[in-house]
Amino acid sequence: MTSKDSQAPQSLQMPPFHDVMGSATAGIISRILTHPLDTAKARLQATNSSIGAVNNNKISFRGPIDAIVQTYRKEGIRALYGGFGAVIIGGTPGTVLYLTGYAFFRDSITSLVSTWKRSSDVTNNSKVSRGQEFQVHFSSGILAEAFACIIYVPVDVVKERMQVQQRINAEIKNNHHYQGSWDALRSIARTEGLRGIYKGYWATLASFGPFSALYFVFYERFKAFSRERVQNTLAYDAPQTLTDKIDDGNLPFLHLVACSAGAGALASWLTSPLDMAKLRLQVQRGRIAAMPTPGRYQYKGMLDCLRNVYINEGGLRGLFRGAGARVMHVVPATAVTMTSYEKCRTFYANAFG
Repeated sequence: MTSKDSQAPQSLQMPPFHDVMGSATAGIISRILTHPLDTAKARLQATNSSIGAVNNNKISFRGPIDAIVQTYRKEGIRALYGGFGAVIIGGTPGTVLYLTGYAFFRDSITSLVSTWKRSSDVTNNSKVSRGQEFQVHFSSGILAEAFACIIYVPVDVVKERMQVQQRINAEIKNNHHYQGSWDALRSIARTEGLRGIYKGYWATLASFGPFSALYFVFYERFKAFSRERVQNTLAYDAPQTLTDKIDDGNLPFLHLVACSAGAGALASWLTSPLDMAKLRLQVQRGRIAAMPTPGRYQYKGMLDCLRNVYINEGGLRGLFRGAGARVMHVVPATAVTMTSYEKCRTFYANAFG
């Protein structure tokens, strides 16, 4: 990454409208294509816990594809898209807040670091170092997630309750079914209150915060490498076309796909145990709320859940149950989302000036 890139990230050149439209379009496209994989991930992670038992018989899947096939055969296409309404209606604004929030925090923190370096360096050098870039991208990812979770948490709660509701109902012999995302949200608010909807905020942030932080660290690093490769190629093959910078949206399509997919694979696998614990805590609250009499909580919190799974479900193998499904969901989701985001915001910038 050049000094100029570090001081003025590309998104600073884009008016907010283009970022908003680009992130909204990218979020919708991604959700439509990858929601069944997210359902498979949720059901795999619920397996072997109390929420995955039906009449005391363990239900298990051989993998994400098997989870999709079994769910489709037994419950139909509607089950694969359980919670989809909440994801589209609530998740799209969440995606906008997430991506535009990250760009805002990244650019603001980078500007502050550059100003601080310029004022403290006798050579007036404001270039952000590699280590400082890591800190900027890591902290920006967590901050963006913290703000986006204001929308994401209720959406996530509704989505995952819908995705596993038949298992919960079978276990506690409850015939109530949510009729849709809006019905689920109203039912949860009525039985658990607003506090119940946001009770998983910190668990969600503890799961997605590290993912977002690591994702953007990897993604920005991969993009920087890609820009260098493209600039070097242009300098060798067509020096007359070389400019002082290459906008992210003008990177080759396959480069963007590789950058976003690679970052998504690494970040999602590393943080899979946190996502598994977050899911179990969320669904546990739904199971307890649906019981005619208050039940006993199996997990007292995220750390207790991780410890319980490690001890009783095969150590690291238990902690990473569903990791493959999560990677299979996150890789196409992030590849589609981020590639669409970079290309769409450039398209809107060119289309609307």
